[in-house]
Amino acid sequence: MQRIKCRVEELREYVDTIWHVALTPQQAVSFKPGQYLLVVMSDSDKRPFSIANSPTRSGVLELQIGATPENAYAGQVLARMREQGEIEIELAAGKAFLRDESPRPLILMAGGTGFSYARAILEYLIDTGSKRPVFLYWGVRQAHWLYEQGLMQQWERDYAPLTFIPVVQEPQADWTGKTGLVHKAIMDDFVSLHDYDIYVAGRFEMAGAAREEFKVLGAEPERIFGDAYEFI
Repeated sequence: MQRIKCRVEELREYVDTIWHVALTPQQAVSFKPGQYLLVVMSDSDKRPFSIANSPTRSGVLELQIGATPENAYAGQVLARMREQGEIEIELAAGKAFLRDESPRPLILMAGGTGFSYARAILEYLIDTGSKRPVFLYWGVRQAHWLYEQGLMQQWERDYAPLTFIPVVQEPQADWTGKTGLVHKAIMDDFVSLHDYDIYVAGRFEMAGAAREEFKVLGAEPERIFGDAYEFI
C-alpha cells in the first residue's frame, strides 16, 4: 500500500455528528471504487475509513465520518486533522470493490455512514456511463441522518439506471418513505436476488443478517460483497 501525506482541504459537519472531509494527496493515488484508506495515527494505530468518491475524481479523497461524542476512535482523527491541517494515510485497502467486469444489475445497501462506500461505487458508475441498473438502499435510524438525500435524488433524476430508496428505522410522522430495517426493505421489493451483484456496508450485525437472509431469496454468496465479511 502507498503511504502518503494529505492536506485537509475541507472539514465540515453535514449534520449533527457526521462530518465531510476532503483531502488532497501530495502524490498520485490509485484505488478502486469501494475501497478504503487507513488514517495513520501511529505505526501501530491505523484507522479505516471508506473513500467516498470515485477514482475518476482525481486529486481528491473524500471521507464521511460519523463521530459522536463517545466515539473517540473517529473523534481523535478529526481532531488531528483540525489541529494539524494534514494527515498521513495508507491506501488502498479492501476486497469489496466494484466488480466492473460484471454485467449484472447491482444492489447497493448502506447503513448510516456506510453510505460513503456505496456513494463511491455509484459515482464511478455514473462517471463511466455504465448502463447496469443500480438500486441504492440507504438505511438510517432517523431521517435527518440522510445527509446527502438531496444529492441522491438529483443523481436519480439525471442518471437513468439509478433507483434510490431511503429507509428510516424510526420515522417521524411526516416521513412518507420506507421504514424499518434496510435489508428487509430490499427483501420486500425483490422476488429473487439470484441475478444481482450486492454490495453491503454498515454495522457488522446488519451485514451478517443481510447475507443470511438474502440467501433465502436466491442471492449467490459469492456475489455478495462487503468488507465486513472479512471479519464475521
